[in-house]
Amino acid sequence: MAKVFPFHGYRYNQKQVGELEKVVTQPYDKIDQQLQEEYYEQSPYNIVRLILGKEEDRYYSAAENLNDWIKNQILVRDQKAGFYVYTQEYEVDGKKFVRKGFIGLGKLEAGEGVKAHESTMEGPKADRLKLIRATEANFGHIFMLYSDQKNEINDLFTKLMQKKALFEVRDEDQNLHKVWQLTDSELIARIKEKMESKNLYIADGHHRYQTALNYQRECREKGWQADGVESFNHRLMTFVNMDDPGLKVLPTHRLLYGIEDFKIDSFLEKAAEDFSIKEFDSKEKMYNYLDQNTKKKVFGFKAAAEAEYYVFEFENEAVLEQIEGGFSQAYKELDVSILHNIILDKYLGVDKKALAAKTNLDYIRYRDRALEELEAGKYQAAFILNPTSVKEVKNIADQGEKMPQKSTDFYPKLLTGLVINKLSIKK
Repeated sequence: MAKVFPFHGYRYNQKQVGELEKVVTQPYDKIDQQLQEEYYEQSPYNIVRLILGKEEDRYYSAAENLNDWIKNQILVRDQKAGFYVYTQEYEVDGKKFVRKGFIGLGKLEAGEGVKAHESTMEGPKADRLKLIRATEANFGHIFMLYSDQKNEINDLFTKLMQKKALFEVRDEDQNLHKVWQLTDSELIARIKEKMESKNLYIADGHHRYQTALNYQRECREKGWQADGVESFNHRLMTFVNMDDPGLKVLPTHRLLYGIEDFKIDSFLEKAAEDFSIKEFDSKEKMYNYLDQNTKKKVFGFKAAAEAEYYVFEFENEAVLEQIEGGFSQAYKELDVSILHNIILDKYLGVDKKALAAKTNLDYIRYRDRALEELEAGKYQAAFILNPTSVKEVKNIADQGEKMPQKSTDFYPKLLTGLVINKLSIKK
C-alpha cells in the first residue's frame, strides 16, 4: 500500500542563481572527485555543497549553507503544497524516449510495502545519516517504481503537461529534465487513491531509503514528533510507472584486470564446457547478435590481445545448481548471476570477496566505451551484457532477494536539486 503526499517543496530562485544547469547535480553516489570539483566551480550555490561538500566538517557546512540559502532566498518554499510532475527526455542508441513520473513524499515502510533489489553497505548509510541529522532535509530523490499497466496515473498529467513547465534543465548528457507543479486538489486526491493499491520497488536510492528508516527510528527513540507530512515519517521520492515504455534499463559492462596468467585459449576452452561460443570479426556483428537475442543468456566478450569478438551463449542449465546461497531459480538465471558465478568465479577465480573489494573488475555504462577502454591497454578483457529487464527486477524483489552488484542502470539519473524537502520536527 503506497501512501503518497503532496508537499511544499523548496526550489532554487532563478533570479538569484541564474541557470539551473549550474546548481543541480547527478545523485551524490555518481559524483567522483573530478565532478565534485567541476560542480564547485560552476556556482557558489551548487547543490554539491549540501550533498557532498569538500569541507572538513562537511555536514555542519551543509547545514549552515542550507540555512543561509533559505534565509537569503536562494532557495524558496512553494506556498502551495503539491506533487511535481517530472519528465526526462533522453536518447538510447539513437532512439528518443520520454520517462514520466511525479515527485512527492512517500510513507516509509520497513516491511513488505517497499521492495528492494540491491544490498546496502554500512559506509554510505552512515554518511547519509550524518547529513540528514545535520540538515534535517531530503536532497536526493529515491527512484521508486510502481506497476500501472493501464497508465492511469500518468494520464492524469496530460493536461498539465500541455502548459509551460515550471522549469527545465539539461544534464551533462544533454538529457532534458522538465518539472511542473501539480496543485489541483481533485487530481491530488485521485493520485493518492490510485497509488494506495500499488507496491513500490526501489530502482535507485537503496542507501538513502535505509538511511531514512534509520533516522526515523532515531527520532522516535528521542521522543521527537513529526510535524505534519513533511517530516521523518516520509521521504522525498520520484514515482515512475514500470510499465511505461519510456522507462529503460541500461546494462553495465565489465572490464577485467589483474588476473595472473590470463590466457585466452585456456579461458575459451573452459567456457566451451558450459557455453556455445560464436566468433565474429567485428564489434557490429557481435552487437547485432546480442541485440537479436535479448531473451537468451548471452554475453559479448573481447580480449585485449585478440582481434576476434565472441558471444557466449549459455547452455548448461545443470551448472546453475552450483551457485551457492539458496537463491531462487529466477536469481540463478539472471545474466549477471551467470557472469559472476560461472564465468568470473568458476573460470577466472574472481569470487564474491574480489567483487566486493573491486580488485579485478571495473564497471562502465556504454559498450563502445568499454571496448575503447580495452584498446587503451589497461584491461585484459571486456564482457558486454544485455540489459536486465524491469520484469526481472520485480521478480527478484518480490522474492526478497538482492541482485548482484551493478545489475541495473536506470538511465538517466534523477537530478538532485530540482526540488528539496525540508523536514519539520517537534523536539
